[in-house]
Amino acid sequence: MKNFKIFIALLLFSSLSATAQNKSTQSADKHFAKFEFIEAIEDYNKLVEKGKGDTYVYTQLGEANYNIFNTEEAERWYAKALETSQNAEIVYKYSQMLKANGKYEASNVQMNKFADMRPGDDRAIAFKANPEYLPKILEKGKKFNIQNLDINTELSEFGGAINDGKFYFTTARNNARRNYGWNDQPFLDIYVSNILSDGSYQEAEQIEGAINTKYHEGTVSFSPNGDTMYFSRESFFDNEFEKDSVSNTKYSVLHLFKATKDGDKWSNIKPLHINSPNYNVSNPSVSVDGKTLFFQSNMPGGFGMFDIYKADIKSDGTIGEPVNLGQKVNTEGNEKFPYSSDNGTLYFSSDGHLGLGALDVFYTKIIDGKLAPIRNVGIPVNSNADDFAFYMNEESGEGYVSSNRDGGKGSDDIYLLKKLQPICDVLITATIVDANTGEVLKGAMASILDNDGNKLASKLSNEEGIAEFIVECETDTEIEATLDGYESNKVTVKGTRDEETAVQIPLTPIEEIIVEDRVELQPIYFDFDKSNITAKAAFELDKLVQIMKKYPEMVIKATSHTDSRGSNSYNERLSDRRAKTTVQYVISKGVDASRITGMGMGENEPKVKCGSNCTEEEHQLNRRSEFIIVSGGPASQQ
Repeated sequence: MKNFKIFIALLLFSSLSATAQNKSTQSADKHFAKFEFIEAIEDYNKLVEKGKGDTYVYTQLGEANYNIFNTEEAERWYAKALETSQNAEIVYKYSQMLKANGKYEASNVQMNKFADMRPGDDRAIAFKANPEYLPKILEKGKKFNIQNLDINTELSEFGGAINDGKFYFTTARNNARRNYGWNDQPFLDIYVSNILSDGSYQEAEQIEGAINTKYHEGTVSFSPNGDTMYFSRESFFDNEFEKDSVSNTKYSVLHLFKATKDGDKWSNIKPLHINSPNYNVSNPSVSVDGKTLFFQSNMPGGFGMFDIYKADIKSDGTIGEPVNLGQKVNTEGNEKFPYSSDNGTLYFSSDGHLGLGALDVFYTKIIDGKLAPIRNVGIPVNSNADDFAFYMNEESGEGYVSSNRDGGKGSDDIYLLKKLQPICDVLITATIVDANTGEVLKGAMASILDNDGNKLASKLSNEEGIAEFIVECETDTEIEATLDGYESNKVTVKGTRDEETAVQIPLTPIEEIIVEDRVELQPIYFDFDKSNITAKAAFELDKLVQIMKKYPEMVIKATSHTDSRGSNSYNERLSDRRAKTTVQYVISKGVDASRITGMGMGENEPKVKCGSNCTEEEHQLNRRSEFIIVSGGPASQQ
């Protein structure tokens, strides 16, 4: 990905480097200014070998290696430079390189130093608020399968978008192009590969039409109908560049273009009006409704080096004015490669948000006009390297990510993804307490339930009364808690996209459900014309079981009632079946059969006397079971 970082970098580099340039560094500095980092490294290393290394040279070596993602060398030279200089941005980059090399504790030491130097920086604030972020990301586990695509080579391949059954990507494999000094690879072109029915990829070829030039072309995105393609191209093509008067180096930027499909070719290529000779506009992504164009830019007025922007795509195809996505997405670092998926999720890469390596993939969603919390996609999409250019078909769960991680075929590679489970989840922390005293209750059984009341997962509360569950985002969740001596309780946790949410579940001492001569449960409702015990009915009957186990002399008479629909004789038979299944359920939980009897009451004792004009709710109230204490209750033991 480093060979695609073409931008006016003179100010950036000068702000990071010491100003100790001299005649001895002239050759190296010239290569550096031209982004010829390999040659620059050779020249700076020669100076070190001659004993002419200093803070400036060490910093330049760190920067040059950083830009070609030679992380071990970048770490080495940043550390050397920081022996005699305390540049906050170098401290931050040093922490990034330590992290990229798997030295997480050392990285955190440098992040703490950076936070002390720049306490108002978003990156510092985020770290101070969540210094143990790395275990949290890793503990979420593997949510994707990932494999290296066969179309990768030892050169750079990245980006990925599908249109009309074809896979479009960016690559440096065109050896007919001259090499680019940044990483000594050919300039980038857009290639396309047909995806066959067995899922394999045909040999890739250059895209048809006048898209590729002798300069860099970058990532692509398509309109919903597939007839318009947006792509990045270097501004040299439009003869737009800035020239350094000392080194005569020409600095280009990246512009956005669009092209129209004409058979198998792309034609009618036009630049977008949001381009400027003074800054980059690149890496486009069109929303699923075709009304919004997302892109990255380092235009003035942003929050960091590169920010994510959006602009309206009007009905006539013209592009509206850019709007910065704001400080929730954008940091003082780099936010790049936006991708708007088919369910409206916005993915992007960042080195400013808390991640595992250099660039990590993050995601958010616009809900009711507001951005949901920014989340890390996690492993294995993210690694300790650069991970970027994420693409996902949410329906099929298949997509791509680009990375320069170890184990690839060389430089940047494209990886095929298959989603294993939802990436957006919420940690629910349920605390079970005594409803009367507020005391936390250890050893309570907490369970999450599906829509029918069936238990999906259960665990015991710990010493602090806490049981934790991970559920999918934006999903209402019901949690049940039970404990001997207490009335069971259920609470509903509203769906959210927050990473964590907390809920308290109070349990009432079991005696409080005894009122005079009855055990008062929530109604044991039956479905129309049914007599089987449902999961929701079992939840209530378990309370009866608990109270009967607490009072071993208690004898219960269960009465079952129907609504008024159906004949009286039929309802008597139905209520009798309901009474018997109620009794059988209690017996199945270990209560002696002699302690509980059941009687069907039919429709003779309605709770709501509504005759033939009952509503459905009133009918349901009449379909019930009641529990009368015959003997052995608390009152008899006083």
